[in-house]
Amino acid sequence: MEKHIGYWVKNLDTVLESAMDDALQMSRREWQVLNTVAHDARPEELAPFTGVDEAVERLTARGWLADGRITEAGRSAHAEIAERVRGFRQRVGAGVTPEDYQVTVDVLRRMAANLTAS
Repeated sequence: MEKHIGYWVKNLDTVLESAMDDALQMSRREWQVLNTVAHDARPEELAPFTGVDEAVERLTARGWLADGRITEAGRSAHAEIAERVRGFRQRVGAGVTPEDYQVTVDVLRRMAANLTAS
């Protein structure tokens, strides 16, 4: 039997999480927080996601954040990890055209909007 979209969305999220943790040598949420603060935003902007506070704590313990802001050590780490992220994204997107990607994102966005519309 063919698997439906819910299976593939959950499966992709699970394998992305695991593969990204391995490729970046840090959690996906830690990367999201580090990348957010590296672009002069605050970690609170990731509030809809779980695990943000824990990621901030771990990044602070590494010396990459102080008071929710990126440190010089954090900037250096961000630049190095960003290179790994680029390679990871290329691996994930192999064989997927930019048009395929955009259509997929648009379809998922519309499906989510259908379920959250009042």
